[in-house]
Amino acid sequence: MTALAAPVAAGLIDPFTPFAVPFLGRPLLLLVALAVAAATVGVLVHLRRLEFSTDGLTHAVFPGLAIGAAAGGAAGLLPGAIGAALAAAVVLALISRRGQPRDTAVAIVLTTFFSFGVVLVSASDRSGGSISDFFFGRLLTITWGDLGVALALISIAVALVVVTGRQQLFAAFDAAGARRAGLPVLALEVIGTVAIALVVVAASASVGTLLALAVVIVPAAAARALTRSLRTAMAVAIAFGAVTGWAGLWVVVQLAELGVDAAPGATVALTMIVGYLLALGVGALRGRRARAADRREVAA
Repeated sequence: MTALAAPVAAGLIDPFTPFAVPFLGRPLLLLVALAVAAATVGVLVHLRRLEFSTDGLTHAVFPGLAIGAAAGGAAGLLPGAIGAALAAAVVLALISRRGQPRDTAVAIVLTTFFSFGVVLVSASDRSGGSISDFFFGRLLTITWGDLGVALALISIAVALVVVTGRQQLFAAFDAAGARRAGLPVLALEVIGTVAIALVVVAASASVGTLLALAVVIVPAAAARALTRSLRTAMAVAIAFGAVTGWAGLWVVVQLAELGVDAAPGATVALTMIVGYLLALGVGALRGRRARAADRREVAA
């Protein structure tokens, strides 16, 4: 039973106004912060087509989790994940700059780090349930300390992207031109990858590493399906992430009222996917109408 099922069953939480209690307010605040990250870091991921890189980073944190659990138990998970994510981000950028295709570099980093993590877990007797929490999420049981660390990571990631935003966009659309213009393309790539890694670790504290990809990428992808303006896409991504995060928690409360103990992180991720499919449908409908209007204008 989750932290939510018992209070709802006892009638302690109104399922239609569930966020007045702290253990639901903290997850919602974190999901809103991740929506802001999706509107900045996620848009960078989408523009530079780094979705596979982000997936690789979500798996590359595994050895950090194993080391953190072995060294400090549950308290060591987050520092271990941060260290592994930053190391993977730097290695990924360096390998991709050595002439290797980006996908090849991601596959190498993912395989190396994940395999190292498996070896560490198999050789350790102190890893266990805490690591599974990090994999599958503990959205309803995050503490104020967890929230503070996650917000700090998100703030640093967003600041890195905002400060280097113009250069990142230049490199995203024309890497060769950025090099000729004297921009530090390798440094920009490292900064962008580090920002992604920080958001991945922050998302892992809520929905888990296996679902962090949805929180980072889906809002930005939905925004791009609805608009072609970068500024508008960022605003839409924030709204999309916040609304679908709230809706996912609301669904969890409703299911708990019915006696169904649904995994909160996975429910939020699935709610985002449903929202993305709706955004695709709306975008396709708008595109069809725009093309029909263009044909009528040409005919006239």
